[in-house]
Amino acid sequence: MTGSGVAIRTAGSGTARRQLAHWSFRRDAESTAVQVRLPHDAMIGERRGPDSAGGADAGWFHGGRYEYESTWQAGSDDDSFVGLRFEGVQGDSVVHVNDIEVGRIHNGYTEVELPIRHAVRWGAENVVRVAVDTSAQPSSRWYSGAGLYRPVHLVHRPATRFADDGVRLRTLAIGESARVEVAFDLINPSRASLTVTVELWDATTRVAAATASGGANAVSFDVPHPHLWSAESPHRYQLLCRIEDETGTVLDERHERVGLRTIEVDAKHGLRVNGTEVLLRGACIHHDNGVLGAATHRSAEFRRIRLLKEAGFNAIRSAHNPMSRQLLDACDELGMYVLEEFADYWFVKKTAHDHAGKFLETWRTDAASLIEKDRNRPSVIMYAIGNEIPETATPAGVELAREITRHFHDADPDRPVTVAVNIFLNVLVTLGASPYASKKPADDAHTSMAGSTEANVMVNQIGRMMNLVSRLPRADRASREAFDVVDVAGYNYGLARYRQDLKAYPHRVILGTETLPGDVARAWRAVEAHPAVIGDFVWTGWEFLGEAGVGAWVPGKRAGLSKPYPYILHGGGMFDLIGQPDASLRLAQAAWGTLEAPAIAVRPVDRSGLPVVKSAWRSTDAVESWSWRGYEGRRAEIEVYSTDDEVELLLNGRSLGRRRTGRRRGYLARFAAPYEPGELVAVGYRDGEEASRSALRSAGRALSLQLIPETDTLVGDELAFLTIAIADASGTVEMLADDQVTLDVQGPAELIGFGSAAPATEESFISDTHTTYRGRALAVLRPTGTPGPVRVTARSVKHGEATIALTSSPAPL
Repeated sequence: MTGSGVAIRTAGSGTARRQLAHWSFRRDAESTAVQVRLPHDAMIGERRGPDSAGGADAGWFHGGRYEYESTWQAGSDDDSFVGLRFEGVQGDSVVHVNDIEVGRIHNGYTEVELPIRHAVRWGAENVVRVAVDTSAQPSSRWYSGAGLYRPVHLVHRPATRFADDGVRLRTLAIGESARVEVAFDLINPSRASLTVTVELWDATTRVAAATASGGANAVSFDVPHPHLWSAESPHRYQLLCRIEDETGTVLDERHERVGLRTIEVDAKHGLRVNGTEVLLRGACIHHDNGVLGAATHRSAEFRRIRLLKEAGFNAIRSAHNPMSRQLLDACDELGMYVLEEFADYWFVKKTAHDHAGKFLETWRTDAASLIEKDRNRPSVIMYAIGNEIPETATPAGVELAREITRHFHDADPDRPVTVAVNIFLNVLVTLGASPYASKKPADDAHTSMAGSTEANVMVNQIGRMMNLVSRLPRADRASREAFDVVDVAGYNYGLARYRQDLKAYPHRVILGTETLPGDVARAWRAVEAHPAVIGDFVWTGWEFLGEAGVGAWVPGKRAGLSKPYPYILHGGGMFDLIGQPDASLRLAQAAWGTLEAPAIAVRPVDRSGLPVVKSAWRSTDAVESWSWRGYEGRRAEIEVYSTDDEVELLLNGRSLGRRRTGRRRGYLARFAAPYEPGELVAVGYRDGEEASRSALRSAGRALSLQLIPETDTLVGDELAFLTIAIADASGTVEMLADDQVTLDVQGPAELIGFGSAAPATEESFISDTHTTYRGRALAVLRPTGTPGPVRVTARSVKHGEATIALTSSPAPL
């Protein structure tokens, strides 16, 4: 098992890709087009409002119809294959080349390659036009984005070539050497004298090589003293495969970055990577990139994985669709295990305008596309064939689960398969107790039954009653058949079943595919205690757009699960929309044993004493700040997360008491005191001796606008992320001095995203003006392609202005 994404390069007359990055873009209601560079999310620029048909699911964004157009110059005619490869298009799309329809795209997450040779004008300019329609909403249970949000490539392949998924590397065994098999499929192998050469390189050293001829379609070789890939040590090799004719001419060549590693899983020994047990500390994440919308920028994907890994996560789950190549590149390179999810629905609708009606005719093609993308990637260790699929409580759904699992096993025998089952939802299905209206249009013949969002409404209202329901014999009957057909049983909010299922099904492997933030510590105890429980994924690791307000704690006495306009965010991320850690993350770190010192968090002092409606998808609304000016004397509720035996809290040198913490106390101690500016210190004790301490300080009186770049150089097309902060001279951010900020960018860069982590806002992420939230906002710059100095000036209404200088430079060759 192994690999990284396919990175095809020109070699002689071999396969070549050219990214079509520059397009004209026009909204349906507009007469003129504007120039855009991919990736591009059209929905993030749409209007929002309470009349949005997508409602809270879509973050109150409207859908629309769009047209993209690009051109390229074709050379002289040859016998090559020519195609357009779309890594992702959100919306029902029709593709034309020179006014000839060449294909249609419906699944926004599936890669599609359309043959276009019949439409090409050789020796002339060619026009590709993509019409995208997202006007029918809701089409998803979260913010989907719209348009060409992932790259598009013009692909030339020689007549004799490797197939699209034509190189497959497997690590068969490891030891003093690694036994590796590389299988390959060829298109049009018209000459019997063809030779396929396979080489494995470690930097500039060739460590293994083999050749095949006479029609053989695989080679095997040993790699001495292998450097194995794992999340802790993500070493990668370069795999080179080439096809040569009898004269030595290279006909096609394939380069991939790969990793050598093995995967095993069973209930007795748990999950093993390279023979070593691995416990998955997992984060569920959606596909959007916050203030950038759904646009898949490589830099944003790498930033997210880097921050998650630094926080202690070692795994991510793609909720609930295939990931981008760029995100998988980050996981391969930085070291992050991946649970790649196939789909959020099967043949039962979850929203009025999803494509459940097409699933039975398209799932095999979509699955092949997913496996092709993932097969050679070391980071991808498991497939999830569905999320909270209500059909899995029915015989038809179980049979389809068996068929899909078999399909994945046949195509990729080295990776285990799971399905994420919401046991509570499945119980509702067996009772015929759907608590909501049908999700299907009146003319849709497909069955509609309980969907995830409605079940989660009940979970939020019933709270811990979910645990009671999941313990019932009916809950077992509603899930066991689906679990029987997969390798790993995925439990969404099913922690209460672990103990009895471990006894009843001693061969079952259990994975917490979704766990509430407040249950992470309890779930992790089960992971550590039972080899059959291989890990846990929290909902959710990173904040996302849509499902507006589901995880938010809101002022008042009553609130529904979804929140009204202008709520825009889910509200439950352990990292907020701009990449700041949430206090709930500290509970997870304490449970994992990675929290080195007490973490202090304070519930918003400006809301002290006011009623609040809580959400099950957020364990606290506390933030890591002791800077609440204007609320002196107001009661402050303080939370301290610690793995120490006891914690003492000091306010300006005065003790507020000493509380027990550690595992038996859920790693949490609570304190309360009237707010006063100054310093809050937490001291951790073990066996009566001080073991650790940490502090929060109030911001000084003099506040200013500050720009804090994460890098001072924009290289190639890499983005620059700038934090905008209202802070004192030492950098301490003030929670209650938010200000409206306008950005001005001079030089070879452009502002492509600007916003805050505010759960509700009417401001646009594509504007150059935005208001900070709890003292912070995030700006994202993209180079325009010309090297030179970049100057960013931020001007605020109340806190002055700030300027920084950056440099744009070309990508290294």
